[in-house]
Amino acid sequence: MAMINENELRQEALLNVAKRMVLAARTAPKARGVNTLSMSILTGSDIQALAKTMKQIGEKEDNPIFLRDAANVLNAAQAVVLMGTRIQSLGLKTCGLCGFPDCEAKDKEPDFPCAFNTGDLGIAIGSAASIAMDGRIDNRIMYTLGVAAQQMGLLGKQVKIIYGFPLSATSKNPFFDRKK
Repeated sequence: MAMINENELRQEALLNVAKRMVLAARTAPKARGVNTLSMSILTGSDIQALAKTMKQIGEKEDNPIFLRDAANVLNAAQAVVLMGTRIQSLGLKTCGLCGFPDCEAKDKEPDFPCAFNTGDLGIAIGSAASIAMDGRIDNRIMYTLGVAAQQMGLLGKQVKIIYGFPLSATSKNPFFDRKK
């Protein structure tokens, strides 16, 4: 039997967990069974491009959180899982959870999120986070990754709300205890 070095298996194991995260999010419950989610896994130069966009946003908006997260992701993320949702009402006659009396009224404001879209995304994110935890993969849910991914159109122009999970397999989670 050949010896397998930890460094050889770490990336493969991390990507396997990332794939399981996407599957867990896909199979998470959806309102009325309507799927509005889109997901992808980034590695290598795609992570670098995302971090560059985060840095550009931070500089343009004078927002140190984007700068901090960009550096953190660039230096530590071995993969990034992106999860987002399109905005699509469910055609309900009675609801009002979004602030409009019904879906017909909400549809007149197509960029205003449906409460079910964001709720489904939150449930999917929770399912994915539980898989990362079960796999003992360092992670953190970041809106800054999502803002940059949305700006870059990484999940498509129709996906309006995105969050990202940077993933790492190291001795200490690099996505916590960060400098402000």
